[in-house]
Amino acid sequence: MNTLKEITSKETYIVRQPVLRKGKTIESCIFEGDDLPTTHHFGLFEDKSLTGIISLFQQINSIFADENQAQIRGMAVLENHQKKGYGEALVKHCEEFCKSQNVDLIWFNARTAAVGFYKKMNYQIIGEAFDIKDVGEHYLMFKKI
Repeated sequence: MNTLKEITSKETYIVRQPVLRKGKTIESCIFEGDDLPTTHHFGLFEDKSLTGIISLFQQINSIFADENQAQIRGMAVLENHQKKGYGEALVKHCEEFCKSQNVDLIWFNARTAAVGFYKKMNYQIIGEAFDIKDVGEHYLMFKKI
């Protein structure tokens, strides 16, 4: 049985490291703002095992005029659990949470390989591709909710 619940930032590292920071130190899994009271981390558990994570930051991107914005970061599903709908469940959970918090817009920097996944969920690209040092090519994506 799958469960989705709020977790601590430290609990995300077990998934962040192998998926998002492969071959890098555990310190590379710490994101600025991880432990702010306005930041929320959610974990998807298959039985009792953490298989997917997503983090939601109260973060304004000046490109957008919306006052109440949230940024998704660190969305990851362990490799052997991908293609099971877990990523979609995590994003949808964040969308519902944002609606309950009166957030108008969700934005994030998507890895090039993940753009198609987000497009299926009605997120749109804005601007050109850009490089994030030591991580790779990304696109800014958003959705009004």
